[in-house]
Amino acid sequence: MHAFRLLVEKYKDISLSLACSILKDRDKAEDVLQDAFVKVYRKLNSFRGTSAFATWLYRIVVNTAYNALKKEKRQAFIRETEVDLPETKEPEKYEDLKREEQQKYINMAMDKLKADEALVLRLYYLCDLNSKEIRKITGFSNSKIKVDLHRGRNNLYRQLERILGTEIKDLL
Repeated sequence: MHAFRLLVEKYKDISLSLACSILKDRDKAEDVLQDAFVKVYRKLNSFRGTSAFATWLYRIVVNTAYNALKKEKRQAFIRETEVDLPETKEPEKYEDLKREEQQKYINMAMDKLKADEALVLRLYYLCDLNSKEIRKITGFSNSKIKVDLHRGRNNLYRQLERILGTEIKDLL
């Protein structure tokens, strides 16, 4: 049980980010994450090791998030996008504050992207996965992954321009 707790601690932040990119709601993403980790715990003995553990785990998280999204659409609930604002810090921690500010704007812009584009961008940049690993997790074709990366980058930049205007060059 202690070993599983360590796995949860190691992978929870990235897994939560993946679920958030699909669901666009942190509370729902946390619920999905809890469900996904329960599935992982129950199916741990079925992990064959043909891929990295992280790939297997992220696949479960992504599938669980998509299933929750489908269920939500069937029930015709209307979602609202939430943005987590960073806690205020002491003024002498300017670099930390600047980094948090950058992350806030990036998250706001990512929330405006199509779910597939945001997911592929997060897997590629946040999880540092290659297209083969992304394909295993998402089931997307290589061409879809490349298109989503290209469009996602362009759309992310456009969203940041809308949010920040001319300040975008200072932020990035």
